Amino acid sequence: MRVVIAEDAAIMRNGLAEILTRRGHEVAAAVGDAPALLAAVAEHRPDVAVIDVRMPPGHTDEGLRAAVAVRRDHPGTAVLVFSQYIEAHAAAELLASTPSGVGYLLKDRVADVSDFVDAMERVAAGGTVLDPEVVSSLMKRHATRSALTPREREVLALVAQGRSNAAIAAELFISQKVVEKHVASIFDKLGLAQSDNDNRRVLAAIRYLES
Repeated sequence: MRVVIAEDAAIMRNGLAEILTRRGHEVAAAVGDAPALLAAVAEHRPDVAVIDVRMPPGHTDEGLRAAVAVRRDHPGTAVLVFSQYIEAHAAAELLASTPSGVGYLLKDRVADVSDFVDAMERVAAGGTVLDPEVVSSLMKRHATRSALTPREREVLALVAQGRSNAAIAAELFISQKVVEKHVASIFDKLGLAQSDNDNRRVLAAIRYLES
């Protein structure tokens, strides 16, 4: 898999490059700012770009803005945002426009290298991977059309992480049939069409959060 890394901290940038190379991936470029990221993606057409949020020149949300541009201009390149920060507004824009092939992980919550690499590979394959804190932040920004129960909010958070009904049932220690009822209720309350496809469920959830 061909990867481009955009991270302004040299130690983190070099460390990510070394980890991914050891795992058998090709690091086509490792850059330190948003303009260099866009140039590297245009040149190398990677399978996935790993992008920090706050990079030069402004150290605000340049990375996320660049991620939106990457997904718009190079739909064949997936994007994994990997940062210390949650920029909810820009993250919602990214996820609402192209929820498949997108991920957002927080650096201080990734405890294992294998988990990071697995998440990157899932995103590159067209999946959606979101840290629960990112999901929570997005949900707080938007009121639902009809109030969800606490359990429905738990289920929705797991749906937005791309979990299947079986995985949600195991996580919450409830039956799969109960999960199915919760999912049906959630989408009914949100006015969204139901689907058995996990990617479409994530798309529906994220698009509603942005609306």
